[in-house]
Amino acid sequence: MKHNTITTLGELKPFLVLWITQSFSALGSSMTSFALIIWLYEKSGSALSTALLSVCSYAPYILLSIFAGALSDRWNKKTTMLVCDTLAAICSGLLLFLLKTESLQIWHLYALNIVTGTMNTVQQPASEVAASLLAPRKHYQRVSGLKSFSNALVTVLTPMFATALLAFKGMDTVVLFDLMTFFTAFLTLIFCIKIPKQAIDDTTEKDSITVSAKKGIAYLLKNRGILDLILFLAAINLTASIYNSALPAMILSRNGGSRTSLGLVTMVTGLATLAGSILASLAPKPKSRVKTIWLSLLFSMSSENFFLAFGKTVPFWCFGAIMGWVAIPLMSTNLDAIMRLHIPVEMQGRVYATRNTLQFFTIPVGYLLGGFLVDRVFEPFAKTQLANHFFLLAFGSGKGSGAAFLFAILGFLGIATCLVFGKDPHIWDLEKETIAE
Repeated sequence: MKHNTITTLGELKPFLVLWITQSFSALGSSMTSFALIIWLYEKSGSALSTALLSVCSYAPYILLSIFAGALSDRWNKKTTMLVCDTLAAICSGLLLFLLKTESLQIWHLYALNIVTGTMNTVQQPASEVAASLLAPRKHYQRVSGLKSFSNALVTVLTPMFATALLAFKGMDTVVLFDLMTFFTAFLTLIFCIKIPKQAIDDTTEKDSITVSAKKGIAYLLKNRGILDLILFLAAINLTASIYNSALPAMILSRNGGSRTSLGLVTMVTGLATLAGSILASLAPKPKSRVKTIWLSLLFSMSSENFFLAFGKTVPFWCFGAIMGWVAIPLMSTNLDAIMRLHIPVEMQGRVYATRNTLQFFTIPVGYLLGGFLVDRVFEPFAKTQLANHFFLLAFGSGKGSGAAFLFAILGFLGIATCLVFGKDPHIWDLEKETIAE
């Protein structure tokens, strides 16, 4: 056993070095994003203003990801990662300069997020391929598990560290930590990691980027089960991103809410995701992957939103976070399995790029819609309900009660989405048509 462990660690050493340092850098970036949401909401008091931060980050991903995979296949992976990370770090440096000179404006944040979002869009597929090139094929499942673990751990640690640094040292210290994590990952990638060259087939070389994108779209149009499953997730992402947009506004505004409260809820979300990841890795193959995906999303949508809507204390919100996120890794694991089992390997890159655009385009729309609904619809509506005993009993009074009402609407919307797509025969046909497992 000891010998096998040592052998495995030796075979995975290049990947582990990349994984650890890139995860450390991801923690710094995540802390900056989290702290900026708090900083901006406290400055503006507007859910729409904070939502636009995420819109600016996601918009480049939606617009460019369909081409980013094809570009990444043609470019050197190490060079791509270094250039993208450097430009993102320059944005962090500009942010620090603007903070130090007290000249930071809201539009600066939007512009910087657009640039970093673009860099992340190009860097992400290069990083994914680099991990595959560094790790032997027999360890791909371990690689996937480690990446899921680090993502969940970053979600857990981000609110703890970001809230502490923001409270005791200020926003500029958070950005300094971000820059420190960047330099650690950057120097390690330059001097300690050699990424093998990727073999590019003749079709990839001959096809233009536009042709590659068209082939991905054509494949989905011929495979309605996969397409409808992607559209189902797109509808869920719309509800989820409205939720993400409204959450800081509600918790930071309500009585009993604060930076610490938002940090605790976010940390519990990460812990629930971490526990769900462990559960998903230990669970046997389900009899029905489609049913597992559907039930996981139905459970999440029908629980967390209502705890946030009707709960008025941090323990209620944290329990809602557990209910909402513990089953999500189970959904993600089976979704990934279905995609890999149904889509031929030679088509996966192009189809995944198309999937990213179709499945995630609703996220910036949801963030924008969520901010607008909180600021312009639900909070003004809540102010008119001061004499409505039922509304006050259910959602409370004061700023944040409108956002709570929105969460109740989102709960019903999420349930309706699951029920509608649960009737789609094309999605259930995926249980019958599968590449041999």
